Amino acid sequence: MIDSETPLSEPPDAARSIDTTVGVTDLADQPMALEAATPAEAATAPAGEAAPAVAEADGIWIRAGREIVAGVKTLVSAAVYATLIVTFGFQIARVDGLSMAPTLEDHDRLIVNKLVYEIGEPRPGDIVMLYYPVNPEKMFVKRVIAKEGDIVRIVDGYVDVNGIPLHDDYVPQEFRSHDDWGPQAVQQGYYFVMGDHRNNSSDSRNWGPVPKKYIVGKVKVRWWPLQDAKIF
Repeated sequence: MIDSETPLSEPPDAARSIDTTVGVTDLADQPMALEAATPAEAATAPAGEAAPAVAEADGIWIRAGREIVAGVKTLVSAAVYATLIVTFGFQIARVDGLSMAPTLEDHDRLIVNKLVYEIGEPRPGDIVMLYYPVNPEKMFVKRVIAKEGDIVRIVDGYVDVNGIPLHDDYVPQEFRSHDDWGPQAVQQGYYFVMGDHRNNSSDSRNWGPVPKKYIVGKVKVRWWPLQDAKIF
C-alpha cells in the first residue's frame, strides 16, 4: 500500500463404471445332458473374471495420481513466476491520499514498472513511486519535475525549469499553491518531484530532491476503478 503523499488439469477422471452383460442361454436349444462344473473350475472362473476389473481400477488411480502431481507442479510454477514478476518486474500499489489529485485519486489501484529505471533514467513528467526520504519505510507517489543539473524556481506557485515555464496544465487552478522556492540546481543523481495537488502535497519543496536509488519505479497503469482505467 502506498501513500499518495503517497506512503505508497482438469480434475482427475472419475472412475469409469464397468457394465457387466450377462448372456442368457435358452435351455431348449441345448442337449438335455448337463455336466456339473468341478470345484476347481467353479473356484477359478470368478477369479479370472475379476482380474481385469482390478487392473482397470489400478490404472484409474495411477492416472489420477499423475494428474494431481502435474497440477501441483503447475501451481508451484505459477507461484514462482508471480514472485519473480513482483520482485523484479512489476508491483501492484494502492494510492492513499490526495496529493496527486486529480491525476490519481484516493484508493486508485496502480501497476508500477520496476524494471524501466534499471535500464533507463526517470524523465520530467514521469509519475513515480518512491521511498519517502525522511522515512524510507513509507512510499510516496509523485511526478518528476526536474532531473539532475536542472535549475528549479517557483514563483507564486508557478514552476520554471532552466528558465522555461513548466507545462503543467494537469494542475487545476484551484489546486495551485502560491509559494516561492529557489532557484536551486538539482544535484547529481537526484530528482525534483512534486504532487499534482500543489497546495496539498509534501514533496521536494519540503524535503528536497530525491536520490535515484529511492525511486522504485514508474506508474504505468491505473487499473481500478475500471471506468477510470488509464495507461500513463
